[in-house]
Formats: sequence, structure tokens, C-alpha cells
Amino acid sequence: MIVVTAAGGQTGAAVVRALWSRGERVRALVGSSQPRPELTALSADVVATDLSNPAAVEPLLAGASALYLIWPNFDPEETAGAVALLDAAQRAGVGRVVYHSVLRPQARSMPHHAAKDRVEEALDAGGLTWRVLQPCAYADNLDGQVADVAATGTFRSPWGLEQAQSLVDLRDVAEAAAVLLTEDGLDGGTFEAAGPQPLTAPRIADLLGERLGREVRAVDAVPDGPVPDGYAARCSRLMFDHYRAHGFTGSPRVLEALLGRPARTFAEHLRDHELPGATGELR
Repeated sequence: MIVVTAAGGQTGAAVVRALWSRGERVRALVGSSQPRPELTALSADVVATDLSNPAAVEPLLAGASALYLIWPNFDPEETAGAVALLDAAQRAGVGRVVYHSVLRPQARSMPHHAAKDRVEEALDAGGLTWRVLQPCAYADNLDGQVADVAATGTFRSPWGLEQAQSLVDLRDVAEAAAVLLTEDGLDGGTFEAAGPQPLTAPRIADLLGERLGREVRAVDAVPDGPVPDGYAARCSRLMFDHYRAHGFTGSPRVLEALLGRPARTFAEHLRDHELPGATGELR
């Protein structure tokens, strides 16, 4: 049995699906007791629990062959909370832990990256058998903008128009996670998961235009005002400030080695999803 935390989020649900496709039995830990039909349809044992309470989580880890540890995004308690869960996993005798980190966690200009870097440090210093997955930004994160893009013909980029991102398809990330959770010979490894192309906002706009069958123009959505004080809003702002200055790109070679095939391009991501107003064909 494999345990996946934060399974109610888009990443956790995708990992549960990837494990289900491999015939693995999954316990999906979620943050509330609301129905989770998308998980029960995958034969997951769905359990509501509070990740910040390791004493409550520890019994749910007993007998697990592996744990996929996702901490909720932009949470100021990630370092302390995730490290406490690692201790719980060790006490419960979990065979293997895979930690969901981020590409370039050492980038201290982004506090939520630094939090993950500290968890990786604790993981390395502990006594667990571990692997780490470091994804780039998801192509899926842009899906919610498509209806507005279709209506307005503009793609608003909070990271400007010059720097690029190696957007990765969440399905590829989830498949890589399933490999790390189930296959031998990968212990102690840190694995980047970046998409195959560095894409600027104008190039993303071109691809969206091809898919939507209309002209799309990228515009620079420059943030207004000072950096916010709240942790989540601060992290989001500093993240896009970093992307604006430096981009967020990486090599797909590690991901493709895990997958045993090429990583999906952004055009393939768009082609595989139902998009409002989409009429065009991507080349």
C-alpha cells in the first residue's frame, strides 16, 4: 500500500491516478471529510486527516511500502510540518519516502522554495530510504486562463515577456512520481522534472492562438504595489518576481529518463485538453 498526502489537490490526485494505472493500492490522505469521487473512482482508500498532527497521521502510515509526501502549497508550516511527518514515517516503518519538492529549491528569493530545501536537508540527514522529485511549473497552471484568453485574445503573463519557463505536464510529473514510488535502483536520488521547451509568454500566446483558432497577444501583467505581507501572497509575488528576472527553465533529460519517452510539449498538453472555444489544430 502506498500513501499519498494532500491527495485532494491537483498533484496528489494525479499521482493517485498514475499509481492506480499501475495497479497499486493507494491510501489517499485529504484535508477534509467532503466526498472525493475522483479518488474513490480510482479505488483509493480516502482518509481525512490533519497533516499538521503527526500523531494522527502516523497510524495511517503503518504497513505502507511507500509515502508520497506533498505538503499544501504556500504553507508557512511546510518545513516543520513535513519534517515531523518524516519522523512519523520512520516510526511507522514506511519502506520508502518520495518528497514532492520543486525545481531549484535553493533559490532563497522564493520562501516556499527555501522551505522545501530545508525539508530535503532533513530528509538527507534522517534514516529513511528516500527519493526527491523536483518539478518545474505546470503547464496545467495556465488552463484556468484559457476561457479569458479565448474571450479577449490576450494572455496575461505575471512574469513578463522576455524570460522563459519549461512548463511540464502534470501527467508526466505524476508518472515520474509513480516510477519513484514503485521502482528499484533510485534511492538517494534527486530528480528534476522539467518540460521539454523553454517558453516565453509570447510563444505561449502563439500556441494558445493556434489551439483557439484566433490571434492571441501576450501582455505584461506587471504587479501593482509593494510585496504583500501575508505568506501565501508574498510567496506568489516573489515567485513571479524571480521568474521575471531569471525565468524558470530546466533540462527534460532526467524526466525523460524516468518516463522512458519524450516529455509532453505544451502544444501536446493543449491538444489533449478540452479548452473553451478551441477550434484550431496545433502543429
